Amino acid sequence: MSSILIKKGRLIDPANGVDAVKDILVKDGKVAEISDNIEENADKVIDATGLVVMPGLIDLHVHFRDPGYENKETIATGSRAAAMGGFTTVCAMPNTNPVTDNAIMIEYALSPKRDAVVNVLPIGAITKGQKGEELADIGQMAAAGACAISEDGRSVDDPALMKNAMRYSKMFDLPIFDHCEEIRLAKGSMNAGERASILGLKGIGDDSEEVMVSRDIILAKATGAKLHICHISTEGSVEQVRNAKKMGLPVTAEAAPHHFTLCDEDITDYDSNYKMNPPLRSRRDLEVIRQALKDNTIEVIATDHAPHHIDDKNCEFEKAANGIIGLETSFALSYTELVDRGLISLNDMVAKMTANPARVLGSDKGQLRVGSAADIAIADIDNKYTIDVNTMVSKAKNTPFGGREVKGKVLYTICGGEVVVEKGKLMK
Repeated sequence: MSSILIKKGRLIDPANGVDAVKDILVKDGKVAEISDNIEENADKVIDATGLVVMPGLIDLHVHFRDPGYENKETIATGSRAAAMGGFTTVCAMPNTNPVTDNAIMIEYALSPKRDAVVNVLPIGAITKGQKGEELADIGQMAAAGACAISEDGRSVDDPALMKNAMRYSKMFDLPIFDHCEEIRLAKGSMNAGERASILGLKGIGDDSEEVMVSRDIILAKATGAKLHICHISTEGSVEQVRNAKKMGLPVTAEAAPHHFTLCDEDITDYDSNYKMNPPLRSRRDLEVIRQALKDNTIEVIATDHAPHHIDDKNCEFEKAANGIIGLETSFALSYTELVDRGLISLNDMVAKMTANPARVLGSDKGQLRVGSAADIAIADIDNKYTIDVNTMVSKAKNTPFGGREVKGKVLYTICGGEVVVEKGKLMK
């Protein structure tokens, strides 16, 4: 591997309490030295003057659709979209076809044949086939390299089965990534409220999420399992997580950029790029999510990257698939909406995209120290640009953010000492 010298960048590494102008030397895929001034005849020198240098970003929640839905996204294309967004580690949900519910499927996702350019960590399903009837072999998936278990896309309906899953997750030290949705209360296509009435669409109430958040926090208290609430979207859910933390329970939560950037008022017509699950909630919920990010009740920003083929979105709103892509817009949206507006500091934002998700995983990633893997992102936070869907690397283009002006451009992504993105362009 070639050596890389990053000169005079503002290094922000919340895990190690660093916010200072530093040089970083990379050798053999690892961080060899961090100092005020490094004189080294490196193979590659990156002038990071005026730029922010961070640990590679970590996304706990992506859908790569591989195997089974490769027309939407693959591990190869998804990992490249991740690199363009500054991510060097992503956690892939198990709702593939076949479902990632056994060791063989975990090994499939980890295989070098999948041509990933960043670290892709597979998440195992909680139940076989995600049918909610019988537990998957959690132990074998953990041994094969699963980073967590989840039923994302649905909840485990049976509370006894979920409690048993939590017992196993604790046994194998795996967090549960929890999609909280009582499906019998979620028979609609957007948030219940005035806008749904105006558009004549059936609404989904807050209770559909909050009932499951409540149940699973109770079960986590009973079992001691590590519970991570995915894509939190309502005021009531935030309050329950806040109370769980006050009780000292091992409960964490993530918010997706679309839930702290958009609300149901932004749905002015039947553009299905605004359809997601959980749905865009009220203006009040959006503000509560932002405040929860500020006070660290929500400690993780995750994309819920959900790519779809155009045919899955180019139809009636109620019939369209849920979800939007997010890997290539997450950093800029988070910086623009949270930091540039003065809600949180840049250090806090970087922590929510590096050190905090690493802590949820129990991983030593999300930091830069001598000897650590050279997973690095470099961004120009002063760079203003307009999001162009047509230039995105993801196979899918389903996003409501096309044409939106943002600040904060990822210029370099280095994974394991290999430059994947250079000057904003994909290199591999």
